[in-house]
Amino acid sequence: MAKIDLLFYLGAFLFCSGLLIVFTKKNAIMILLGIELMLNAANLNLVLFNSQKTGLEGQLFALFVIIVAVCEAAVGIAIILKTYHYYHTSVPDQISELKEKP
Repeated sequence: MAKIDLLFYLGAFLFCSGLLIVFTKKNAIMILLGIELMLNAANLNLVLFNSQKTGLEGQLFALFVIIVAVCEAAVGIAIILKTYHYYHTSVPDQISELKEKP
């Protein structure tokens, strides 16, 4: 039981760390890393809760979250690279217009 409590606190710590990164960092890639950290914390808790029951529902949800995280990372990196190509910055606060610069 102590191992489960420790893993639950680890998942909560990882989620809070990811949330802190999202709110404090200004670089878009660091924001994506914070979101990935929060998704991994959710996966840890899903697998942890699944270990308490007989079934594979928690592990299937965790697999689904991993697939969504991979797709989110691919699309996010593509958007960041395209934005960097146009505005020559990856800091979202420095982009003040949505039109393409000539």
